[in-house]
Amino acid sequence: MYINSRPETNEYPAYYEPYIALVPKGDIFKILEAQVAEVSDILAGIDERNGDFAYAEGKWTIRELFVHLNDTERIFGYRALRFARMDGTPLAGFEQDDYVKNAHASSRNLENLADEFYHLRLSNVFLFRTLTEEALKAKGIANGKEVQVRSIVYIMIGHVAHHLRILKECYLIAVR
Repeated sequence: MYINSRPETNEYPAYYEPYIALVPKGDIFKILEAQVAEVSDILAGIDERNGDFAYAEGKWTIRELFVHLNDTERIFGYRALRFARMDGTPLAGFEQDDYVKNAHASSRNLENLADEFYHLRLSNVFLFRTLTEEALKAKGIANGKEVQVRSIVYIMIGHVAHHLRILKECYLIAVR
């Protein structure tokens, strides 16, 4: 299937390469769904009292990190939908720090954040499973750069993998 072939470097902005590089080979739908379980398992293992922990001054808290994952999942899914439907309207970028600042993450509980990710990701999986090869090859402009729909799928996986790695290496070591 077309979605299982790794995007070419001309199908996405170069700044997404580190995310795409984190995506393992294999069935892309299984990888998307496996991340749901991974996020759920990680959040279930974090004591609610540690949700407001940040590993350094100026870094996001654990809750903020997961609000960011959810916001970004939603935004990337929206971009994929627009481009797959051949909507040529350029889409603006988003300032992740402003989104986090205005999300009121400290009022959220970790279980709720995991549930939100679960529903967002599965909604995106349903979308991706219905896309034709033509839709997956569709391109659009986001944040002033051209990106292909199938690249967005890989970017989403790599984005989550990137933040889960940071969570494990910087946050969880300190709170366990």
